[in-house]
Order: sequence, then structure tokens, then C-alpha cells
Amino acid sequence: MIVAGIMSGTSADGINVALLRLVGRGRPRPRSSESSKLSFKFLAHAEYPYPKNVRQAVLEAMNARHASVANLARLNFLLAELYAEAVLATQRRFHLKAELIGCHGQTLYHQGELARFLGRKLAVTWQTGEGAVIAARVGVPVVSDFRPADMAAGGKGAPLVPFLDYLLYRDQQIGRIVQNIGGIANLTAIPAGASSKQVIAFDTGPGNMVIDAATDRLFGQPYDRDGRIAASGAVIEPVVSDLLRLPFFRRKPPKTAGREEFGREFAQQFVKRCGRANKADVVATATALTARSIADAAHRCVLSSRGRFQELVISGGGANNPTLLAMLANELRPLHLTIRASDELGLPSEAKEAAAFAPMAYETWNRRASNISSATGAERPEILGMISYA
Repeated sequence: MIVAGIMSGTSADGINVALLRLVGRGRPRPRSSESSKLSFKFLAHAEYPYPKNVRQAVLEAMNARHASVANLARLNFLLAELYAEAVLATQRRFHLKAELIGCHGQTLYHQGELARFLGRKLAVTWQTGEGAVIAARVGVPVVSDFRPADMAAGGKGAPLVPFLDYLLYRDQQIGRIVQNIGGIANLTAIPAGASSKQVIAFDTGPGNMVIDAATDRLFGQPYDRDGRIAASGAVIEPVVSDLLRLPFFRRKPPKTAGREEFGREFAQQFVKRCGRANKADVVATATALTARSIADAAHRCVLSSRGRFQELVISGGGANNPTLLAMLANELRPLHLTIRASDELGLPSEAKEAAAFAPMAYETWNRRASNISSATGAERPEILGMISYA
């Protein structure tokens, strides 16, 4: 079956579509996420930037203190139209036809930890982009809303990408840490010969989010292309050291992060902490924060207690930032990890997050679980998502 995965990440820069051919065997196993019989072949990937006014609307809706209910409803349907157009355009471009779609949607709010609301303690999440509209426009079933089922089972609803990481990167002889650097950076540690129950995964902190915010605020550019601005600056070491003492970085996994932790307010305080430093120094410092928080998480939460790991596999938009990768390589040198690109192992780094929701949709369609409960903290494996029929 050809399945399309759709992802628009916390950076809110646009839509990624990946097409995969999936083959699965065996009976449905609703309470098992051990999908050793599921295999896939990557077929195609395409990216579509949000129109400027749509991106602005999405960013304003994220973690907003005040929002119009009418505009949120409109955004839900508008994004669905854009997702459908992206899938149709990808199919035309590569002469392929999806039979099923897995759509993560655009996260507007994610609170993985319990917090009190109207007398109840709740963990909540919201990904927008109406699945029924996508199904009607493309003409195939759509699986969406992946996170709530995991949260209903006591999990944090994230990270979900470890399901794909386990399928793609596990090895009988080599222990791998898979590091995705999107808006938020997340890590999946897969020991050699591991079962899914031995996988650990969590968000390490900001990926591109703070770098992008600083670049936009100080240079009027949406991101630091090829890390050129950061390369021209000097890291403000005390700022990085102070920030790494924040509670999020000291917390043990499972843990998850988003704009609620590292969004607009954090970026404003970050720039303020840098004082009157050269603007390029601020971007360099944001880049160093990402690199150092990743290395610190790998050292404290994985390498110190989880056995031997030989490789760190990089994916996500951050893989295209040479300055960030150079800083990360320098931080990882004492840990004796070989850095590899996701592309070397069969999946383009920029396609990975979108690709992840294709096998998850396939598993849901076949009534099988696809959360890695050891990563999310859920009490049990769960069948994820809601199905909209065409």
C-alpha cells in the first residue's frame, strides 16, 4: 500500500509530504507496538512553504493568550485544504497515488504534563487540520489526531517519531542514537538488538526554534541559511551555561517540549539575556544552546545508563545547518559517537518527520498500536488516531 505522511512542524514554515510503500504481514496486534513484520520503501518527498499570511496566522494561534474561536475553526479547515493540495501536487509530480494518508496536523498547543484546569488535572494537546476535508479532497481515507490516544493512556503524546526510528535504524550489532532537529529537537536511543520496550526517546530542547526566532527578530530573515550568521558570531558562554540549568534540561525523561517552553516568550527573554552583544553573537549563542543541550541529553540520559552506543544519526531541518553540525560534532567528540546523516541509511533527513506518519497511519488502518510507550510514558501500547473516510 502506498501511504502519504503529512507533517507541519513547530517552526510553522510549511508542509512536508512523504510517500512510502508499506508492506505488513500478520494479524492485528492491538496491544503491541512490536512491528518487526512491517517494512517500507521510501518513494518521494516534497515541501510546500506556507503562504506568508497563513504562517503568521499559525504563529499567532500557537500558545496564544487570546484567540478568536471563529478564526481557529477557519484555520482548521484552511490548513486541511492546503494539506490536500500538497498531497495532490506531490502525487502529480512523482506520478504516484496514495491509498491512505497519515496527517499529523499543525500543533497549536501541547501540554504533556498534568496541570489543573477547572478542578481537574489534565494533560492536553491540539493538532489542527481537519481530516475529513483532506479525505474528501484527495479521495482516500485519512488518519489524523495521533497524539490524544497516547495521552489518554497516561502518556505525554510525544515523541511519536520513535516508531519510525525503531523500524528504520535498529541494528543487531550497532547501538544508535537518532537525533531529529526540527523546531524542537528530539532523541531516540535504540540499543543494539533492542526490542521496542528498550527504546528511550524524549525531547532534548530547542532545535531550530530559538535560532529561527533570533534570526527573524534581529535580521528580518526567517532562518539562518546554512548557518552563515552563526558562523560569523561568537558564542556567549555564560548565557548557554545559565540556560542549561533551567528545570526542563535537568528533568529526566520521558519529557516533551514545544512552543510552550521555547517559543515566543522564551526567545524574547533569550535575546534580552544576551544584552548588547553583537547580533551575530546572539544567533551563534542560540545555535550553541541547541548543540549543547543535545549533547548534554545524550550524555546524561542515555550514555550514562543505557549501554554502549556507537552512532548518532542526524535528521530534520537542522541537518542542513553546517554551523550547528560543527558545534554538535565538537560537543560529541568526548562521547565517541560517529555522526551519520539519515540520508546514508535510506531516508532523506528533511523527509523523516512526514514519513513517520505514513507507517503510523498504516498501523492504525490495520488496528495495530504505534506508540512506543517507553518513549511517551504511556501505560500501554495504543492504536493512535482518528480515521476520516473518503
